Amino acid sequence: MKHTPSPQSATSLPRAPRDDAGARSRRYLVMMGIRVACFVAMVLITPYGWYTWVLGAAAIFLPYIAVVLANVGSDVGGEAESPELALPAAPSAPPPQPESPATDTHVIRIEESHSPDPDAKA
Repeated sequence: MKHTPSPQSATSLPRAPRDDAGARSRRYLVMMGIRVACFVAMVLITPYGWYTWVLGAAAIFLPYIAVVLANVGSDVGGEAESPELALPAAPSAPPPQPESPATDTHVIRIEESHSPDPDAKA
């Protein structure tokens, strides 16, 4: 049984690189905003306690997490593209057969002999 691949639809295409970069930039900026808020809350909320350490750890480790998440493209975890061609190739025609030589052909041969130049002086 022959498998015929279906044509690719426009909705199955990945996002445009410009849109993907914009989404990753927004995600990074939101995480950096959360980091700043954690740092400010760590300093301003008193009395200091266990939550101060949690806010401090968030302020320290969020930049790393934000960079890693900003570098991950949107196509991670998506459906893999099939390496097969979307359209099957047209069947190829058989190669042309060389014409058989005619048995009745005449071969013309020209033979040249080297003769001395009559204008040359010996």
